[in-house]
Amino acid sequence: MERFQYLIVLGACLLLTLPLEIFGAGVYRQARRAAAAILPVAAVFIVWDVIAIVADVWGYNPRFVTGIGFPQVPVEELMFFIVIPLCGLLTYNAVDTILEYLKRRLRTRSAQSS
Repeated sequence: MERFQYLIVLGACLLLTLPLEIFGAGVYRQARRAAAAILPVAAVFIVWDVIAIVADVWGYNPRFVTGIGFPQVPVEELMFFIVIPLCGLLTYNAVDTILEYLKRRLRTRSAQSS
């Protein structure tokens, strides 16, 4: 079970932020827009990761990864650069939608009491 820990954490992140999709226009419902925000940055960090691994700056304990992936970059690490920004977008979208709703509600109450 240890070798799936990284995947389990990524799955938990997705699972915990999935309900946030109901707020606003949605991140999953705008897949092209989400991909345009995530993929260019992921590409830069994946290259950075490969360079750091080859330079022996950091590595991954084989006990905690599946062993699937590129020669030195586990698939979990590649997924990290997609999953975590996606969770961030979901969170940002939900918070922004809720704050906008509260602002509109506050303006409506303020206008009614004037």
